[in-house]
Amino acid sequence: MKQHQEPPTSRAGAIWALIITSVAGFMAALDNLVVTTALPSLRKDLGGGLEELEWTVNAYTLTFAVLLMLGAALGDRFGRRRLFVTGLAIFTAASAAAAAAPGIDSLIAARAVQGAGAAIMMPLTLTLLTAAVPAARRGMAYGVWGAVNGLAVACGPLVGGGLTEHISWHWIFWLNVPLGLVLLPLARFRLKESYAPGARLDVPGTLLVSGGLFGIVYALVKTPSDGWTSTPVVVSFLAGAALLGGFVHHGIHNKAPMLPMRLFGNRAFSAINAASLLMFLGMFGSIFLLSQFLQNVSGYSPTEAGLRMLPWTGMPMIVAPLAGYLSDRIGGRPVVTAGLALQALGLALFAVVIEADVSYAAQLPALIVSGVGMALYFAPAANLVMSSVRPAEQGIASGANNALREVGGALGVAVMASVFSAQGGYESAASFADGIRPALWTGAAAVALAAIAAALLPTRKQPQPEQPEQPEQPEKPEKPAHTPARV
Repeated sequence: MKQHQEPPTSRAGAIWALIITSVAGFMAALDNLVVTTALPSLRKDLGGGLEELEWTVNAYTLTFAVLLMLGAALGDRFGRRRLFVTGLAIFTAASAAAAAAPGIDSLIAARAVQGAGAAIMMPLTLTLLTAAVPAARRGMAYGVWGAVNGLAVACGPLVGGGLTEHISWHWIFWLNVPLGLVLLPLARFRLKESYAPGARLDVPGTLLVSGGLFGIVYALVKTPSDGWTSTPVVVSFLAGAALLGGFVHHGIHNKAPMLPMRLFGNRAFSAINAASLLMFLGMFGSIFLLSQFLQNVSGYSPTEAGLRMLPWTGMPMIVAPLAGYLSDRIGGRPVVTAGLALQALGLALFAVVIEADVSYAAQLPALIVSGVGMALYFAPAANLVMSSVRPAEQGIASGANNALREVGGALGVAVMASVFSAQGGYESAASFADGIRPALWTGAAAVALAAIAAALLPTRKQPQPEQPEQPEQPEKPEKPAHTPARV
């Protein structure tokens, strides 16, 4: 079979790819938590009870997590740039619909469509970036990408609170529209098209994993309101687990599955995905509770609370590019392990000092340590995921990793909210402190387990053989005469 030379990557193309994918990733990650601090204003303007308000957050999380792997598979089959532009267009249009929503039901529907658009474009940001950046520079590029995405996740409550407090809640959604309109033509003309050779849609696998993730994530987002033992939660968990079990069986025995289970036989792939799930479990749940502690107990406004979390949430912008550079030099394993260990230590420090009357100065060491730890994790983690599989499998590997992160985040909020409710509550400052303390210890334990998983990564980088991607093809690619044999 004729072999194609991999097209050379230009410096300008790599820079454009880094800018476009980082900004798109920022938009998708930001909308995970941007609504949380706007909920009181949404209730005042649009009405709705507590459950409807929760679904303005959960509708996005649900569709985002469920459709991530489908988005990656569609990109591999029909063109990563094409699907990235499609997902970006859906996300931008849904953001405008959310900003103009006349009622709570229409806002929830728009948020669900937003999540679908984000699920299509988010896993493709890494594959497009990987294709544009030379292998020797990818650690630094992943560092910038990871810094921007980490900042978006952590600063969602700050951005949402600031815009809601000083302008209007509508602007937490309008913010995406000009960014999306600028990125759309840039993505179309500055990114190169690429495909996964021989990729085809796995319809049974798609249905199994989408249904399974829906059941698990739906149960997790219902847990804080309904409880772990309620009938809807238990049924959703069981149904989701059964479907995911079917997906695993399908991935083992099918000749061309969406996610080959043999990838999990690779120690690097298994370890970094386990670490990612546990990291997001501890981080999401902690940020969810600590942002409320600063407002409800310490008495700060949403903007003031967000600013005081900047030593944690803003640290990735400073440290993550350095982490990417270090991962290129010494490998990702020691960097990501150290980052997770520091993040666990930071959450433990929070749990030690947290009291109803704790001063901000007493919290500052925990904020700084947590920030450095989170920053050291993001860049090497992306690099480790993408380097643990063959180039043709990078799209689905990115989708799987992002899906596990989302499930981890939803699980973190559900588990830590349950621990908080069992030990404390919102009745008083002392009660809130009594609840958040064991929840933070839970988060610290989860991230410590993530550090152990990362320590199990291979000592040396074991890159897969660089098989060339297909060169840029016309908008309607012809079916190849010979399909590469699958091993």
